[in-house]
Amino acid sequence: MRAIWKTVSVLSIFGLGFLAGTLQWSAHSSAVAQLDEKGASEEVTKSITAAYSALQTVRSNLNQEGRYTPAAKMLNVTGVMAGGIDAISDLESGKGVDPETFGALYADMASDEVSVNLDTDENGRLTYKGKVVRMYSVERLKKFYKDRLKFAGNDEESAGF
Repeated sequence: MRAIWKTVSVLSIFGLGFLAGTLQWSAHSSAVAQLDEKGASEEVTKSITAAYSALQTVRSNLNQEGRYTPAAKMLNVTGVMAGGIDAISDLESGKGVDPETFGALYADMASDEVSVNLDTDENGRLTYKGKVVRMYSVERLKKFYKDRLKFAGNDEESAGF
């Protein structure tokens, strides 16, 4: 009798598990990214504000020297840190743009003079005056970031260029 009781218990538990699995009795839980509700600390906020202000000063200096021609409404930090950029010329040539300009154009942050010439092709790719907007070639990217290292000091030399 005891053997029958064990067998019935095991089969009942197995059957209940099978039934729960097929009917999906488990509580529905979905993975949700944790939101950082407190945001950046005051110290970090002040540091970012100071860095942005310094970058705007450098951008102004590069503008005066004719070495900063952006294609986006926002500050091109990568272009400023590389000592200047001519994103309009890059777009006109069709040979590619820097990563920050590329992202800004796809994020609908193009400057007014550029946005009138932007469109998409049949594959959903962004075009400028009919040419597909591409990112710099790997060789050009390496040169671009190497130029940036000239101004970085020792902090970024470990990047391996």
